Amino acid sequence: MNRTTLSLIAGATALAAVTGFAAVSAPDPEAAGQRTGAAATLPVERTGLLCPRPSTSDLAETTYTSFTPVTEGADDKGTAVLRSAAQQSAPDENEDAEGEDEKDGETTEKGEETEKDDKADRPVLQLKEPGKPVTAEADGADAPALVGTADGRFASGWTAQQTTEVAAGTGRGLQGVACSAADTQFWFPGASTDDSRTDYIHLTNPDDSAAVVDIELYGKDGELETTVGEGITVKPRSAEPVLLSTLTAEKQTDVTVHVVVRSGRVGAAVQALDDETGGDWLPASADPSGRLVLPGIPKDAKAVRLVAFTPGDADVDLKVRLAAPSGLITPAGNETLHLKGGMTAAFDLGDLTRGEAGSLVLTAPDGSVPVVAAVRVLRGEEGKQESAFIPAARPIETRATALDNTAKGTTLSVTAPEGGAEIKVTASAGTKGGTPQTKTYSIKSGTTQDIEAPVPAGLKGGYALTVETRSGGPVYASRTLASTEGGVPYFTVQPLPDDRGMVAVPDASEDLSVLQR
Repeated sequence: MNRTTLSLIAGATALAAVTGFAAVSAPDPEAAGQRTGAAATLPVERTGLLCPRPSTSDLAETTYTSFTPVTEGADDKGTAVLRSAAQQSAPDENEDAEGEDEKDGETTEKGEETEKDDKADRPVLQLKEPGKPVTAEADGADAPALVGTADGRFASGWTAQQTTEVAAGTGRGLQGVACSAADTQFWFPGASTDDSRTDYIHLTNPDDSAAVVDIELYGKDGELETTVGEGITVKPRSAEPVLLSTLTAEKQTDVTVHVVVRSGRVGAAVQALDDETGGDWLPASADPSGRLVLPGIPKDAKAVRLVAFTPGDADVDLKVRLAAPSGLITPAGNETLHLKGGMTAAFDLGDLTRGEAGSLVLTAPDGSVPVVAAVRVLRGEEGKQESAFIPAARPIETRATALDNTAKGTTLSVTAPEGGAEIKVTASAGTKGGTPQTKTYSIKSGTTQDIEAPVPAGLKGGYALTVETRSGGPVYASRTLASTEGGVPYFTVQPLPDDRGMVAVPDASEDLSVLQR
């Protein structure tokens, strides 16, 4: 095999690693505006997203939203479709006999199953054009997990979100989560097996073959003994919620969940529901690192609880700083936090933000010991509190989008902990009407800013907010949705990861032999 062929294969392999599964055509140097032999930055041409089952409550009201920003250089054709993850059941041993017994035009069990499959294959949500979000609604506990793909003009920057309001019961409040790409490993610090919590790890398999998953739990004294955490099978194109308290007999307030996929790939998210303080989704933390940023803690947070974990045997003293509107400060009494290797540690930071926008910045000495972390945030007064989670986030390298925004109750929080940055924020057209609006902002080094994000002119319905980096950085961001119901401050927070909608693809003549392993 010659070096040119190897170069193309290496480029495609790198691209697939970026998006879970993705594809891009070999670049035309003229069309891409690049000289022969140079890497061309092109829109991703195919990608996938997975959304977990929203709720088990009959009182749940869920909105699914899908959106792709307008991307220069994208194909003029394509689709973006989200469908129900069909629940696959084991064949009934009496299926043939029951099918034969149903005669004279009556629907057989097999016929009913076919009808179910056809219904599951129908699109729940399908985009019509880039730049305009679309929504679908579902009520009750039957709202499904979704599996979707986008290609052509819809693939670059494709984003989906589900937002659920639960009026009463365990987990009441506002629960939101951005749909994510499939992967093979996830970390969730901040889960719980305590009696006051009902925490599920939701596993969604997008593929036509089964995935096999191991779930490891780590508490304050190390790894918890689990009974059925190994070799969990997630059937093809299906979703599997696993109640964490059924995996172990140990009841612990703060647990780190590690999901490892033995074969296949899955999407994963923890749904953390509390008897007294509502609940929300806990997305996966950024990969273990010696430097972490947890962006966008609400300025009116009444309590902030940090949960952190370091894999391996090495202990670490984490340096804690708060990126506030005025710059980086060290919280009094919490200058450093000690983590023991392989053990989950939790720290109550109180009303850390004290009425101002803030983001946590955690650093290990010399960045030598990798850590994962998340915070649980409470808003509201005693007896009427609601909770949400903010994991350590990945930076926005080029572009990221938050969905389900409303003219009131939306807060966009942006931090640039290492250097000043300029960003552009675009408010899309509304789902039912409105004209896009764009603003630019300067974020000072070491600060967090709750920015006054643009709103579409003549807005009707919800809209998307797309953040693009223009200079400086790195930049981290989160979006908070908030409302008040019965005196309880409902809210949910989603960090904004880079949408990875653009990728550098080497020209066929470029030597990529250094990428070969």
